Amino acid sequence: MSLKMKKEELEQLSNKDIAELILQNSKRTLNTAELFRKIMKLLELPESAFEKKIADFYTSLATDKRFILLDNGKWDLRSNHTSDKVIKIATDDDEEEEEDEESEKEEESIDEEDEEDSYDDKEEDDYDDETNEELKDLVVIDEDELELEG
Repeated sequence: MSLKMKKEELEQLSNKDIAELILQNSKRTLNTAELFRKIMKLLELPESAFEKKIADFYTSLATDKRFILLDNGKWDLRSNHTSDKVIKIATDDDEEEEEDEESEKEEESIDEEDEEDSYDDKEEDDYDDETNEELKDLVVIDEDELELEG
């Protein structure tokens, strides 16, 4: 496919597919706004569509594995980059997730320590021979046996 397609043919494609064609043909990286403006021009969309749809367009690029957001804030095709050149940009959300995971681990270890400390040796003393005598006639029945009796 190429950008020399008719408007009607381009309208059949998603914005992501058109963005892929643009990046293939431009041989340079573009920021989100530049890329979306080129799509709007090709599809002859009104200027009002820009602000209404730019956020959704960004999200669609960010979630599509064909595209990569470079550290300079410009988009390119992932196929143009080897994995050793790809740089993960840490976002505030990533840092918050790491902090949340660390605090959860700390809370879990504190809870485990509390459980160990709360074990009371006196509980063993309460369980005496008299309790054994009371429990000797009890029989354990599994659910299948219980259903057969009912």
